[in-house]
Amino acid sequence: MRGAISTLCVTAVFLASGLGWGAGKTAAPASWPSESCPTLREGSPEELGLDSAPLVAAADRLRRWAEPATGRPLFAGSAVLYAHQNVVLRRDSAGYALRYADGEGGELPAEERLAARADTVFDIASLSKLFTSVLVMRQVEEGTLLLDAPVSRYVPEFGANGKEQVTLRQLLTHTSGLEPFLPLWRDWPDRESRLHAVLSVRPQAAPGSAYVYSDLNMIALMVVLERVTGLPLDDLLRRDVTVPLGLGGTGFRTANDPVGDVAATEYQVVPARGMVHGEVHDENAWSLGGVSGHAGLFSTVDDLAVFGQTMLNGGCYGEARILRSSTVRQMLTNQNEAFPGHPRGLGFELDQPFYMGGLSGPLTAGHTGYTGTSLVLDPLSNSVVVLLTNRVHPSRDWGSINPARAAVTDALATVVGRTDGNSP
Repeated sequence: MRGAISTLCVTAVFLASGLGWGAGKTAAPASWPSESCPTLREGSPEELGLDSAPLVAAADRLRRWAEPATGRPLFAGSAVLYAHQNVVLRRDSAGYALRYADGEGGELPAEERLAARADTVFDIASLSKLFTSVLVMRQVEEGTLLLDAPVSRYVPEFGANGKEQVTLRQLLTHTSGLEPFLPLWRDWPDRESRLHAVLSVRPQAAPGSAYVYSDLNMIALMVVLERVTGLPLDDLLRRDVTVPLGLGGTGFRTANDPVGDVAATEYQVVPARGMVHGEVHDENAWSLGGVSGHAGLFSTVDDLAVFGQTMLNGGCYGEARILRSSTVRQMLTNQNEAFPGHPRGLGFELDQPFYMGGLSGPLTAGHTGYTGTSLVLDPLSNSVVVLLTNRVHPSRDWGSINPARAAVTDALATVVGRTDGNSP
C-alpha cells in the first residue's frame, strides 16, 4: 500500500501495534505494561492461514544469486528472517560466510570455505546507526539530553566552525549540514585526532538547510553519549539494549575477538588489511578501535528481528522495556517534511521502496548497511524482514544487492496481502 493513509487508519494501526500514534497527533496511551509485551515465537505461514510459496520462491532466488550457474554471485552469502504477527514464519540461508582467498575472486579450497547459516554473525554496517539512535533517545527520556539543544551544550568543541546551533535532532535526521564522510583512517594518526577532526569539521551546508546523509552525524552522537553517560559506547549498548533484550549475538568486535561464525567481508588493499574477517569492514570504524556510532556492530537475523519487534511493540519485548512508546512514536515519525524525498524519523529511514519493496509506505521504517544488510519494519501488518549478506566479500565493486533486498520484502508483502509484490 502506498500513498496517503487516513488519520483513522494510521491511528488504528499504531494502537494495535503498541505505538499509539496517529497522523493527526493523537495522544499516546499509557506505556504498554512490560508483562504484556509480545515476543516472537516459532511458527509457519500455514499456521496463520497464509501461503508459504512466495517465501519458498524467494529462498530459491537467494540461492541462485549466491551460486549462479555462470558469472559472479550477487553476494557471497546471506541469511533472511521473516516475522509476521509475532510469529517467525521462516528463516533461510544461502551461499558462503567465507568463500574467497583474495580480492580478485580466487576461491578457497572447498574444505576451507564456511557455509552461511541462519545463525551466522554478519557485519551489519549502518544498521548500527539505529542502535546509536536508540541510545540517544534513552538519554532524552532520562533528561540528560534535549533533542533540540545544540550539540555544543554537551560537547563544547563541536561548536567550532559554524556548528554552534547544530542540534541533536539534526544529527539524527541528517540535516546538520555535515559532509558525508572523512577518511579518518587515512588522514589522522589516532582515535583522539580522528574524533577531533569530526568535531571540528566545517559544515558543507548551513545547518537545517539540506538533507545530507553523513556518517559524521553518528560519530558525533557517539561522543555525546560517552560524555553524558561516562561510559564507552559498547558498554552503554550492553547495559541499555543488548543485555535487556537478550541479544547475545549482537555487539562490537575487536582484533582480539575469535573469528568464530562471523561472515568475512572485503579483501582490502588500501588500507592493507587483507581479507577482513571478524573485524569491522568500515575503515573509519576500524580506525576508531572497532566501536563507532555509525558502523561496527555485528549481529544475527534473530537478534535483529527481536530488535525490530521491540520497536513495533512500542519499545518493549517480553519483560524488558528499552524505550517509552511515545519515544518510539517520535523515532518512527517523519521529521523531514521540509525535505521531500528524504523521509526520516529519528535514526530510522521511512518509505524507501528500493529495499522495502512491496512493504514500503509512509509508516514503514528501516535501514540498510553498506556490507549488504537491511532491516524493514512494517507497522501496517506487524511484520519484520531481516536480510543480512556479505555482498562486499571479496570486493565492494561487484555490484548492488538491491534486487535481493526488494525481492525478500516483496515476498512477505505478497504473503500478508500488502501488495502484488511487483518491485524489481
